[in-house]
Amino acid sequence: MKQTVLVSGGAGYIGSHTAVELIGAGYDVVIVDNLSNSDMSGVEGVEKITGKHVTFVEADCCDKEAFRRVFEQYEFDSVIHFAASKAVGESVAEPLKYYRNNLTSFVNVVELMHEFGRRNIVFSSSATVYGEADSLPVTEQSPRKPATSPYGNTKQICEDILRDSVAAYGSLRGIALRYFNPIGAHPSALIGELPRGVPNNLVPFITQTAAGVRECLSIFGDDYPTADGSCIRDYIDIVDLARAHVAAIDRMVKGQSKQPYEIFNIGTGRGVSVFELVTTFERVNGLKLNYKVAPRRAGDVVAIWADTTLANRELGWHAERSVEDTLRAAWAWEKHVRGIE
Repeated sequence: MKQTVLVSGGAGYIGSHTAVELIGAGYDVVIVDNLSNSDMSGVEGVEKITGKHVTFVEADCCDKEAFRRVFEQYEFDSVIHFAASKAVGESVAEPLKYYRNNLTSFVNVVELMHEFGRRNIVFSSSATVYGEADSLPVTEQSPRKPATSPYGNTKQICEDILRDSVAAYGSLRGIALRYFNPIGAHPSALIGELPRGVPNNLVPFITQTAAGVRECLSIFGDDYPTADGSCIRDYIDIVDLARAHVAAIDRMVKGQSKQPYEIFNIGTGRGVSVFELVTTFERVNGLKLNYKVAPRRAGDVVAIWADTTLANRELGWHAERSVEDTLRAAWAWEKHVRGIE
């Protein structure tokens, strides 16, 4: 019998790519999304890529009774929880929005899973839990630091909620994937990152600047203690990231987890500076970007990248796509969206 996975926030950027990889791996998918930061084009793209009909429910995970009806209507044993507000800068300006949305939705998911006896949950966590790391690269044993943003704090709190719930409820198993900086788009250019309004993430701002949607790209700070003065991040291809979720679900479904609650870093293991990413985008796509240096942005850490040894060994997963291929795919997606030849 086919396994079904509920994907909350599945119409969004990471969720839609993960749905594609789940279906490719033989799972059925139920997507739940309130479309607050996405639209049906993500679900339609999943169907075009896979050639399969996808069950979609428009519901808000913060609305427990609406979410309960999904649990009553559909049989699934596994959940991947993406549904959350996710912009670091916005969370600094609007902390209560982030605490209300991110914590309420996750508590509802875990509570309903316990109530209905659903066993496996993958939580979409973040490298922001490491804050300003003492040493690089960070491993899963690196200490969590006080969060530099409310967004990061919600990820830490949700990890604690999952850890404590797994300890309390014997049937529940959880994996938190701490991912670094997802970028790019599906190679088909049928799904990708399409933020509403002004992008909060670097690569969609790069591609929108290249497309003429944005006049100028702002690079926040060139006076950090790094080789070129810009922040350093571990940029991981969105398809590689999606595949990591399939590996995590496989691990729990097949009973391979070594503990009921596990944590894995999902990145490439390589740090790339903002300036390096911009110049690589220009080089591989034959473009020149209009950009300027702006003041530092609240909540940004100087540098972080992953040690992925544990995920490589335990999940049998490796990041495979190069940053060059990823940035080509990001531009192909932007051109598809804008109708650029």
